Amino acid sequence: MTIRNVMIAVLSMTLAHSAYAAQEESSDVYDYMATPVAEQGADLLDDDNDGVINARDKCPQTPQGAQVDNDGCGKQINSSEQQKLHILFASDSSAIAPLFDDQIRQMAEFLQLYPEASIELQGYASKVGSAKYNQALSERRSAAVRMQLIRYGVTPNRIRVIGFGDTVLVADGDDQVSHAQNRRVTATVVGLKDEMLKEWTVFTALPNS
Repeated sequence: MTIRNVMIAVLSMTLAHSAYAAQEESSDVYDYMATPVAEQGADLLDDDNDGVINARDKCPQTPQGAQVDNDGCGKQINSSEQQKLHILFASDSSAIAPLFDDQIRQMAEFLQLYPEASIELQGYASKVGSAKYNQALSERRSAAVRMQLIRYGVTPNRIRVIGFGDTVLVADGDDQVSHAQNRRVTATVVGLKDEMLKEWTVFTALPNS
C-alpha cells in the first residue's frame, strides 16, 4: 500500500470517528421540559399545625398543642373553682389587718386567672351604735377591700361594693366574740375556665417554617 493510500485510510477513519462522536454527543441532549403542575383541589396545608389538613379542619384556630379529633377540633374542659373572702375588722374600724392581706392577694390572683368573673364585696357591722353609722361603716369596710384588690391589679369595674350595716348578723349574741364575728367583709366568686385538653405526648408537631 502506498503512502498516499495509507494517509487516505487514516483520514477516513478520523472523519468517521468524529462523526460517530458527534452523533453520540447529540443523542444526550434533550429539549427542556417544564415540571408539570399538579392539579390539587384540596388544601393540604395545616395552618394551625394540629396534624389535620386545612381541607378537613373544622376548627382552624385550635390552640398549639391541643388534643384534636379527626376534624381538627379540641376537647373542651369545663372546670369550676370557688374563691371565698372573709375578713374581720376591729371595732369601729375599716382598716384591714395584715393577717388578711394574703387572702386578698389570693382573691386578686383568682380574678386575674378568670377574667370573665367579677366580685361583689359585702360589708357588715356589729349591732353596736346607730344603724345609720353602722351602714356607713360597713360600706367603708367593703370599699377598703376593693382598694386593696385594685392595688393587686384587679380592674375597678369588676368589683362591686355593698354595705348591709348591722342588718345581717352571723352571731346574735351581745358579747365581744359575737360582735367580732359580725364586723366583716365577705365575698364568694365562682369562676369558670374553658381550655383545650392538652396533648400529653413527647411528640410535638414542628412549627411552620
